[in-house]
Amino acid sequence: MLPIGDDNSDRIRTPYINYALIALNVIVFVWLQQLGSNTAFTLGYATVPAEILTGRDIIIPSGATTLDPITQQPIQVPLQASPHPVYLTLLSSMFMHGGIAHIFGNMLYLMVFGDNLENAMGHLRYLLFYLLTGVLAALAHVASTVFFNGNPYIPALGASGAISAVLAGYMLLFPTRRVRVWFILGFWPIPAFLVVGLWFVFQVINGVGALGAREGSGIAYAAHIGGFIAGLVLVHLFTRREDVALMRERAEAVRRRSQYY
Repeated sequence: MLPIGDDNSDRIRTPYINYALIALNVIVFVWLQQLGSNTAFTLGYATVPAEILTGRDIIIPSGATTLDPITQQPIQVPLQASPHPVYLTLLSSMFMHGGIAHIFGNMLYLMVFGDNLENAMGHLRYLLFYLLTGVLAALAHVASTVFFNGNPYIPALGASGAISAVLAGYMLLFPTRRVRVWFILGFWPIPAFLVVGLWFVFQVINGVGALGAREGSGIAYAAHIGGFIAGLVLVHLFTRREDVALMRERAEAVRRRSQYY
């Protein structure tokens, strides 16, 4: 199911932060990553679990090899110089993507679901929520790499962890809101809890399946799951109840006017 849009009749503030996050992701991908062709920047500013665990920069020249911790086979994972301290990559990796399909999917989800969360939280709270949950998602990926004996030298990048938290917050705050999705050659209004719930189940199933794979799928499912859980836990700490009440009043007023006319 591909989300296309939802009901924004309860909007009480313009989602400037969400627009800025989308723009920043696109600028980084187009200008700094050069549509993915600037491998030096991409490999240098992505999150490398081994760097986070040791607190030091790791540089592996192109062509050099390291051992896969599971198979003990030599593999090539070139790594470039990272920012100092390396923990900054937990933030920088959130604004980088692996390809056009990757950034398109992430920005579509952020556009559909992020504005509603900013509407409920306010601009600053939403920004802090997004950045905090994104970092927690990246740390969840690092922790899972250690726990499941994954390759700590493989870089991870993308906004998926923070967007997973946005989806979780949306599901809790607006569980019955209809989300328009493209599904089976048509557009369908489906409750948010079903759209987001199925998405999360898909992440869990694929994440568990990836654990038994000899080689990684290239998708950091632990970051998706960790971000989602962080969103579930933290969303109410960042949400203003009075804003949510005002949003409901606004939506009800719009509904009444529509019925009247």
